[in-house]
Amino acid sequence: MTIVPVTPERFPDLERLFGPGGASSGCWCMWWRVAAKDWKATENHAALAATVDRGEPVGLLAYDADEPVGWTAVAPRSAYPRLLRSQTLRLAPADEPGIWSVTCFYIHRKHRRAGVAAGLLDAAVAHAKAQGASAVEGYPVDTAGERRASADLFTGTVSLFEGAGFRPHVRPAAGKRVVMRLSF
Repeated sequence: MTIVPVTPERFPDLERLFGPGGASSGCWCMWWRVAAKDWKATENHAALAATVDRGEPVGLLAYDADEPVGWTAVAPRSAYPRLLRSQTLRLAPADEPGIWSVTCFYIHRKHRRAGVAAGLLDAAVAHAKAQGASAVEGYPVDTAGERRASADLFTGTVSLFEGAGFRPHVRPAAGKRVVMRLSF
């Protein structure tokens, strides 16, 4: 498996991986990047393409030979306005400098349960560290060992993050999400 950052040249591979539906009902991994009032599934593809074209970090693609098989979103936490305003996660301070966030995973259904997500998470940590991050956060679901539909696990699982060395940073009172952090 090869894992590389998404660039304008690689964007067609991300489109191929996500398919015409944009991975999850037209999300195009823009959920955390736009405010709720600005969320328009019909415009997310163009918004992600524009972000990539501006050279902003958006994430990493995993390849099996020349075939894109997985994706993770990783960027400075400040790139995710909805995340910063989350009343569930209550990140404090919201604008803490040097923190990068891993917000999303998408693994092609034929490549799930094959270590792609773990490889992407390891690569995301290395990528963020190389870009000067002081820590990387994730916001996974605590499944408590129960099986879940893959659509519920787009932010990853606590066990995935623990396997990469992350530790719980904040356990919000509401919901099953945990703020996991790996500091350098």
